[in-house]
Amino acid sequence: MSVKALADLYMECAPGAGQVKVSDLTGVLGFRKMKAMARQQRSHSIEFKRQVVQEYIAGETLYGLAKRHDLSRQLIRVWVEKYEAGGLDADAQAADLLHEYETKIVALERMVGRQALEIEFLKGALKNAPRPRSATTSVIAGPTASPSQKDAG
Repeated sequence: MSVKALADLYMECAPGAGQVKVSDLTGVLGFRKMKAMARQQRSHSIEFKRQVVQEYIAGETLYGLAKRHDLSRQLIRVWVEKYEAGGLDADAQAADLLHEYETKIVALERMVGRQALEIEFLKGALKNAPRPRSATTSVIAGPTASPSQKDAG
C-alpha cells in the first residue's frame, strides 16, 4: 500500500475527517520528514538575539541570516524592532537579575540542606547519649540545678 493510500485511508476513518495527526503517521514512509518539520518552540538567549540583530544592522540580508541561523525572517524583524526600541537591553537586565536571584536561591537551599542534616545528626546523637542516673529526665521539671560556688560556701 502506498503512502498516499494510507493517508487517504486514515483521513476517511478519522473523526472530524480531514484532520491528520502527524504523530500517528510517523511510521509511514514519507511522514517522518513532516514530524521533523513540526518542531517545538525554541528559546534563544539575549546574547544570540543581539548577535543576529547586529549582523543584520552590519548589512547582512534577512534571507542570509535566516538561512544560516535556521530562523524565520519575521522573527529577525521582531528582534530588530525590539533592539531599536531598547527592549533587548531591558531583557538583558531582567535576565541578569533573574540569574542573580537563582544563584542566591541555590546557595540558600544548600544552607538549609546542611542545617537539616545537622539537626538530624544532633537528634540522633541526643537519643543515643548516655544519661546520668541521678539526672531528672522529666520534660516539665528539666535538669536539676547545679550548686554555684556562692551557694556552696
